[in-house]
Amino acid sequence: MTTANKLTLCRVVMIPIFLVLLYVDFTGHLWAALAVFILASVTDFIDGYVARHYNQITDFGKFMDPLADKLLVMSAMVWFVEVAWMPAWAFFVVIARELAVTGLRLVAVEQGRVIAAAKSGKVKTACTMVGIILMLIFPNATLRLVCVAVILVTTIYSGIEYFVKNKDVLAKGTM
Repeated sequence: MTTANKLTLCRVVMIPIFLVLLYVDFTGHLWAALAVFILASVTDFIDGYVARHYNQITDFGKFMDPLADKLLVMSAMVWFVEVAWMPAWAFFVVIARELAVTGLRLVAVEQGRVIAAAKSGKVKTACTMVGIILMLIFPNATLRLVCVAVILVTTIYSGIEYFVKNKDVLAKGTM
């Protein structure tokens, strides 16, 4: 078990803690949830750095790191939808993009090809995490609207980019 993989697993363990802190109503629960979310988000950047810098890239990490990111972000968004900080349709767009890109990657794997994370996907992840942090810090409807808009624009753009850059995968696929 590499250091990078241990950091990824720590992020996975933080997700239920984050959710409990969101849902259990006590003074400062959102601040506590925010702290856990920030810590989990920081481990995403650290584990990626450690994996690349110390040559700790593993198949487990390639699978688990993006899954941990998606679970962390989706858990926050589910709560945002529940408390009416994000419209359900916007959450659906985010999920649809994630499922579509995952499907594209699965088709590529069947063809012996790996689709690496694109720069736009990394920008999307960073914008989403920062947007979630801002929404937790500042309970302002206008700011929430801006954050959701940025999340949607980066999500849609990166999703389109994945398909445009890898259209040959679908052309070779058995559809």
